[in-house]
Amino acid sequence: MISRFPAIAEEARLTARALFDFADHIVHPTVRLGVTGLSSAGKTVFVTALVRNLVDGGRLPVFESMASGRIARARLQPQPDDAVPRFDYESHVRSLIAERRWPESTRRVSELRLVIEYQSSTGGARHRTLTLDIVDYPGEWLLDLPLLATSYAEWSAHALGLSRAGPRRILSAAWHAHLAGLDPEGPEDEQATLNAARLFTDYLRACRGERYALSLLPPGRFLMPGDLAGSPALTFAPLELSNEGPGPRGSLRSMMERRFEAYKDVVVRPFFRDHFCRLDRQIVLVDVLAALNAGPDALKDLRAALAAILACFRTGRRTLASALFRPRIDRILFAASKADHLHHTSHDRLERILARITERACGEAKFAGARIDVVALAAVRATREAMISRRRDTLQAIVGVPVASERAGAEIFDGETEVAVFPGELPGDPEVLFGGIETAFIGLASGSPLEADYRFLRFRPPVLQASGNGTAGLPHIRLDRALQFLIGDRLA
Repeated sequence: MISRFPAIAEEARLTARALFDFADHIVHPTVRLGVTGLSSAGKTVFVTALVRNLVDGGRLPVFESMASGRIARARLQPQPDDAVPRFDYESHVRSLIAERRWPESTRRVSELRLVIEYQSSTGGARHRTLTLDIVDYPGEWLLDLPLLATSYAEWSAHALGLSRAGPRRILSAAWHAHLAGLDPEGPEDEQATLNAARLFTDYLRACRGERYALSLLPPGRFLMPGDLAGSPALTFAPLELSNEGPGPRGSLRSMMERRFEAYKDVVVRPFFRDHFCRLDRQIVLVDVLAALNAGPDALKDLRAALAAILACFRTGRRTLASALFRPRIDRILFAASKADHLHHTSHDRLERILARITERACGEAKFAGARIDVVALAAVRATREAMISRRRDTLQAIVGVPVASERAGAEIFDGETEVAVFPGELPGDPEVLFGGIETAFIGLASGSPLEADYRFLRFRPPVLQASGNGTAGLPHIRLDRALQFLIGDRLA
């Protein structure tokens, strides 16, 4: 557990940083928007589409300040944090538009500053400005924050308990076989530790794979080590322990405990202090469809992961006291991404499923005064809808160009040919997904539950048509609704 003195010192340090930010934001009204989500949820695409549509005046009818013409312009400015990598907006736009290729996934913290000039809804000739600092970071890092209040023994027990349930039991077999031969009270053994860390990481990676799509996978940096790859801070693993006390000096257990604490010091605390605790608003992107496709275990795991993520946020109503001493996140949006993989008749159903997944955790945050909402969106819409006749039936379909090498049965796509896909429809009542029913989708063509393993095709970004001013807006689904919830009130 964290000792009392370091915790007090950390609180004092965070309060000092909050006072500095508060003074700066009086002169320059600012919203720090956190964008996160678990692997492959679409964080990079979301940030790129948000900025592109604001800077180039995209079609955002539900975003009131844009739709009413009160936004004069939005422009990029150099970010304030010199030690944080810049979000590579221009490269990501080029990937989406010129190359029609999805940009690389988020693997580190990055930042982008956008200044929005607007006119108040109450009138007045003078333009005001709102600075939007967008902080993009991997959701897996959020799942590390509970480690700050967790001992190595507690973490080991929890990780081992998870690994013995559901599909994890099979995926962890090689790691467990190695674990059985380790003596926690025996002498330090670098090679045994390296092997344990490698097998544990392989197990986490297998859990995250498309077939299982599990979400609760801390420590997050084990799957995206970056420049810490091979360091002792990322070379440890859970052990079978008989007690919660510290291990003997020089023992394997003592070595693992020391590296576990180093991981918190080197990785988790700097992220919490320098980025996470400074956020004002937050969007959490969620690939609900991947969990539905993988089955009940993935859905259950996703629910636990989102509850753990929400528990990390310091939520509550924004007040002068909270702004002065410890900022609180006063709005959180959970967004089910990739809504363009479904016909629009299932978009509201996707929202209801996500609301059901986050229901319990959201209740606690709302009680604290935070506003929380859910939305089904596609930050960049890669498909269009069509009605296809098949025999005597007319079926709802989506049309797009699958990524090269995508498969549907025996067919392999070339990345150039447009195809029509019958995506099926989500259940109208989300409760059926939490009652032990294995199948999430209903086959439209047959009218019966799909028994085969069902996967969505990945589509290429769309071909864009230039607007009258020569720029190409990015088509989307409900991105404007997300913007209205996240920053609409600050542009009133």
